[in-house]
Amino acid sequence: MIALSTLLAFAATCALIEITPGPNMAYLAALSLARGLRTGLAAVAGVALGLAAVGIAAALGLAAIIENSRLLYETLRWGGVVYLLWLAWDAWRTAGDISTESALSEPDAQASAFRRGLITNLLNPKAGVFYVAILPEFVNPQAGQIALQTLTLSAVYVTIATAIHALIVLSASRMRVLLAKAEQIRLLRRVLAVALAGVAMWLAFATAR
Repeated sequence: MIALSTLLAFAATCALIEITPGPNMAYLAALSLARGLRTGLAAVAGVALGLAAVGIAAALGLAAIIENSRLLYETLRWGGVVYLLWLAWDAWRTAGDISTESALSEPDAQASAFRRGLITNLLNPKAGVFYVAILPEFVNPQAGQIALQTLTLSAVYVTIATAIHALIVLSASRMRVLLAKAEQIRLLRRVLAVALAGVAMWLAFATAR
């Protein structure tokens, strides 16, 4: 149904998009630095579910409806931007909480990370633009079964994105172990918080119509 050359080209496009700094990269790095590998991976699972949900919506035609409705598009776009700014502020505010113990137990922290990862990508303008503007370019209308093609490509995208996100979490959690001084961890977490806020502002302008 989908030519191998098309799948390979699409996979390469997905990889390039995901290694470009974005909300997921900054959030996952900051979270893993603060909470470690398991909580970071919980967030990755939430991100994957969010991306998959958007992909299913695109296959059902909901992405096109949102694209053609300025009100819906702007609501999702600004909702995503505000949520990212809130995450950035929360990361900055808690940067000084260096102790491995915090108010949340590990299961609660993982559940919270999963929810945040999910919400971030349900409201992620970058993900929405991908499904509306980029993925359809790899769909062959003449082959028919457009919804199935969209779902297949969405699965490829989610798989590649999840693998890259897992690598980000693994790298950040290892860096957490290597950084011996509390001041170093605090500084890096605040740098990542600022980066996340910068990504939110960039997305606000980049996705504007």
